[in-house]
Amino acid sequence: MPAPREVLHASSFKSVPDMWHHRVDSTPGAEALMFRSGGDWQTLTWRKAAERVERIANALLAFGLENEQRCAIIAGTSAEWILADVAISCAGGATTTIYPSSTAEECAYILRDSETRLIFCDSLEQVHKLQSVAKQTPRLERIVLLAGEGDGATTLEAFENEGAAWRKEHPDDYGERVASIELDHLATLMYTSGTTGLPKGVMLTHDSWVYEGEAIDALGMMNPADRQYLFLPLSHVFAKVMQVTFIRLGIPTVVDGSVDDLIVNLVETQPTWMAAVPRVFERAFNGIVAEARRAGGVRYATFKWALKVGTAMSEARQRGQAPSPGLRVQWAIADRLVFQKIKQRFGGKMRFFISGGAPLSPDIARFFHACDLLVLEGYGLTESSAASCVNRLDDYRFGTVGPPMPGCQIRIADDGEILIKGRGVMKGYHNQPAETTAALTEDGWLRTGDVGQILESGHLRITDRKKDLIVTAGGKNIAPAHFEQLLAGQSASIAHVVMHGDRRPFCSALVAIDEEAVGRWARARSLSFANYADLTTKPEVVSYVQGLVDIVNSTLPPFEQVRAFRLIDEPLSQDNGSLTPTLKVKRRVVEERYIDLLDAIYTGTLAQV
Repeated sequence: MPAPREVLHASSFKSVPDMWHHRVDSTPGAEALMFRSGGDWQTLTWRKAAERVERIANALLAFGLENEQRCAIIAGTSAEWILADVAISCAGGATTTIYPSSTAEECAYILRDSETRLIFCDSLEQVHKLQSVAKQTPRLERIVLLAGEGDGATTLEAFENEGAAWRKEHPDDYGERVASIELDHLATLMYTSGTTGLPKGVMLTHDSWVYEGEAIDALGMMNPADRQYLFLPLSHVFAKVMQVTFIRLGIPTVVDGSVDDLIVNLVETQPTWMAAVPRVFERAFNGIVAEARRAGGVRYATFKWALKVGTAMSEARQRGQAPSPGLRVQWAIADRLVFQKIKQRFGGKMRFFISGGAPLSPDIARFFHACDLLVLEGYGLTESSAASCVNRLDDYRFGTVGPPMPGCQIRIADDGEILIKGRGVMKGYHNQPAETTAALTEDGWLRTGDVGQILESGHLRITDRKKDLIVTAGGKNIAPAHFEQLLAGQSASIAHVVMHGDRRPFCSALVAIDEEAVGRWARARSLSFANYADLTTKPEVVSYVQGLVDIVNSTLPPFEQVRAFRLIDEPLSQDNGSLTPTLKVKRRVVEERYIDLLDAIYTGTLAQV
């Protein structure tokens, strides 16, 4: 692994546009982006991408955008999203990010708080949403449609034409604006989705993103011979740092935000690495195992045998030991019969995955490694520009988020909270000085709100969210994520778990089942049901989940066991407000929604305590 370079402490670029133009000038004819257009895959070279970026940036200059003024993007992940974002930076502006799933009221709050003047969106639905709150967003002057046309919005093509015309009349403006941008200028105002309360605008500078690009380059894990697949929402910091990686390292990147088309697209584009949230790996794991079970007979027996062999090979690799000749032969057979087919699901050329945004079950990581697919878990916050820690190709520990990135410092406070320091740490929260003071120490350490420990190997292990720690009425401190991960890992039938028990006499849980998996289980037992809600009322299903809970409880001390649970009557989702756009459970929202159900657990059992 390359040693951290001095450049990590003194930037080699003066801004994101400086880094962008260095990439364009270095490899102008190389492939930059690959994306679908009219149903077919199209490519864009760095030179062509730069031409479009410059036209959009010139149009922003013609609009009158000044340094650090905000332009927003509310759109799905696409090549146009990236071009618009880079263009905003090159025009000296700062990108305000808004999730496409945001409500009109949420959009109004962010646009008003950020004082956004212009917004890019990708559908008439978004245009109508913005128009419905126009009176609440007086600073918003213009809407540009990245795709399609209509209803008073400017098309991207027309906007680029405005930029081309401006350049003819003002040929030096673009270069002068790029030269005026400094490292400490605001580059991104990224609003955290949050699991409670209103989102906070995290102020990230050009230096934050330049640092991330340099730190990832120093790891030596990726290079221009790779191909990245990018489908994560670019409104989220995890995807943003993948965008920075694409620019700094010059890695050809496939961009397509459709989750439904993910598997088909992976097969067609054959990327060599991809970042994803844990839920993607959980679904893939469940699908692979369910398919093997349905095959039954010899095929299922072969799958289980191959997995046993793969696990032995994985354990040898983790120990740094050479496998025995017999194991190598067995593994070659297992790879040919089973693992090659699994790897083909992801395009057949995948070198590794990066998992982030939420905790990844170590068992899921071990499963994929047994199948010869390495999932490297990383860690960071929006407030730290995402990448603060990551496991390495040659130095990984499942169940940890890896060592710190080059140039990033990590320490554990006396109360167990993880603290981060480095160039990636935010400038502060926009318009929220009190929140900023609460998040940053006087000497620049970011209070993450996460609890963890640093292993002797230097790898960081996250144990829980500080604010999610349960303190029972008996004074016991419990990390709910432990039970939640154990139960979810028992079966594909468990979609989400929310452990409850703060200031309660014992712990309980709300469980959301996976309708497809439990439905399949029910039909195999001739158990009829009408829908999801009906399925959760079946005594057989409750008993089945109770069995899974009992298994987990048997591994835990009494105070950490869940003594009662309830199946909730609808899945957790973004639509009903119980999941964030990155599929994290909004714990407080779920608890408040089902507080009567939870209260009934304790009302009915207090006499027995």
